[in-house]
Amino acid sequence: MDANTPDGLLRWFGDLEDPRPGHNVMHRLSDMLAIAILAVLCGADSWVDVATFGRCRLAWLRTFLSLPHGIPSHDTFGRVFGRLNPVQFEKCFMNWMAAVAQSDVRWIALDGKTLRHSFDHASEKAAIHMISAFSQANQLVLGQLATEAKSNEITAIPQLLELLDLQGAVVTTDAMGCQKAIAAKIVDQGGDYLLQIKDNHPSLHEDLQLLFAEGMRKDCLGVAYEFTEDTDAGHGRIETRRLWTTEEVDWYAQADQWKGLARFICVEAIRQVGGKRSTARRYYLSSCRHATPESLLATIRGHWGIENGLHWCLDVSFNEDASRIRQGNAAENFSRLRRLALNLLRQDKTLKIGLKAKTKACSWDHQYLMHILKQ
Repeated sequence: MDANTPDGLLRWFGDLEDPRPGHNVMHRLSDMLAIAILAVLCGADSWVDVATFGRCRLAWLRTFLSLPHGIPSHDTFGRVFGRLNPVQFEKCFMNWMAAVAQSDVRWIALDGKTLRHSFDHASEKAAIHMISAFSQANQLVLGQLATEAKSNEITAIPQLLELLDLQGAVVTTDAMGCQKAIAAKIVDQGGDYLLQIKDNHPSLHEDLQLLFAEGMRKDCLGVAYEFTEDTDAGHGRIETRRLWTTEEVDWYAQADQWKGLARFICVEAIRQVGGKRSTARRYYLSSCRHATPESLLATIRGHWGIENGLHWCLDVSFNEDASRIRQGNAAENFSRLRRLALNLLRQDKTLKIGLKAKTKACSWDHQYLMHILKQ
């Protein structure tokens, strides 16, 4: 790329290895990566879209890309990104995020999302399940890892944690990630965990149900505890959340098997919609020794922000669930392009509009598009 290239972002991907043999390569990998990122920022959700974007913007793209043989075909994009090493791509992505998200990423939510149409019956390939690490504070994707089934989250989460800087961070997961090895991994890397307990640990789940049920009836008689409560109202709905937490964990026979275990938590959510009232209780264990009840409740509420802040946005703004990309590693790598675009658009504060509107602004105004890429 020449000196006019918007390399503020692309320089982080300079070590990405070209999967093609050295001879007979017509299109530079750096050019293809730049076109793909720009196209996804403009709303492209297929390789046909990416190639079409390139052809429509060819004159403009040639002002900063070499493009010795013009724009690659959509088949070429599919083949190259299908062979691109996803682990290398992820390392480049995370190196970029380590530089971008230096401030306040101390709440990290881990959750998975299946790329529904990434299965391939012909090659007996299951749909890809992406595990994402999401910063609740600044709404940025810090990293992601692919598995071929939701059940493999248990093995994938430790691999993703190894790539993250957890020093001083609080890591949250749903019940699938509530495992002793995962808890130990987080503590060993300098972080704290806040993990939801469900029926995957039936004995402990039942013990916590009995502990807090008895405590609620007798105001936790004989058990030291802390309590907080908050209420939200709007759109005909009133929701009250109550949190009880105790640091008395020694009664639990397997407490020493959960590294750093410091407290048990119960959250009760009471939801009133019109004349209907529902109550649900959820249980957690945590290594957070000095957290206040208010901060614990905020962290638990914030964990579910990954649904709206990441998964919903990928579906609505980037049409991820409808994508039928499936060749080789292409589905996983295109998913990274979406998350990369999401982070770039989230960083921009010049336009006070939604993500979908920002992708349109990128497609309509190439100066705004370059601003997004260079920031």
